[in-house]
Amino acid sequence: MNPPPDVIRVLIVDDHALYRRGLQTVLETEDGIQVVGEAADGVEAVSVAEEKAPDVIVMDVSMPKRGGIEACRAIKARMPSARILMLTSSDEEANLFEAVRAGANGYLLKDVPPEEVADGIRRLHDGQSLVSPMMAAKLLSEFKQISERDVPAAPTPGLELPRLTDRELQILTRVAKGKLNREIASDLFISENTVRNHIRNILDKLQMHSRMEAAMYAVRQRLIDPD
Repeated sequence: MNPPPDVIRVLIVDDHALYRRGLQTVLETEDGIQVVGEAADGVEAVSVAEEKAPDVIVMDVSMPKRGGIEACRAIKARMPSARILMLTSSDEEANLFEAVRAGANGYLLKDVPPEEVADGIRRLHDGQSLVSPMMAAKLLSEFKQISERDVPAAPTPGLELPRLTDRELQILTRVAKGKLNREIASDLFISENTVRNHIRNILDKLQMHSRMEAAMYAVRQRLIDPD
């Protein structure tokens, strides 16, 4: 039986069966969320994602056979519209940055309350990104280091860099600082829906899967200053 169109269809991916069951139990008590499948490793995740076409995938970073970041990259290649929330027991910066580059839309530590995961699922489905405050601070620090260290990549001969409007650059600057849509809207005196539309246009222009990935690109190209 298919869920109503306003229900968020979720796939849970984790190699620990008890964690999958516990998270599923919590999510099934949440209004507007339905768990439509589960997987125990990255290989199975790609297969089940293609079969079930979930709206949001909640996936562990460290798994056997195929890790979560590699699976994230594979799923995004096949299903660009899928929203992926990575969960990890480690706060290693390298995992965070690789997840962003792979197209993950959110990143949370596994010790957060399950209710926070449900809130994260809703935010991802609404077109936002999600990074815990501690991880957001690390990501912003990395943005600053990138802007100070890297030389902007030279464009491919004959290929122009996508042109972003001043408003799009204003929004990307705030995305790089970890601001939510409502905070960006308040800063710029526009509606949240307008922010969402701008972010959608940015991702289309840059051919990227997540707003944080787009922000990293803009920093590397010196299009924005995250300070």
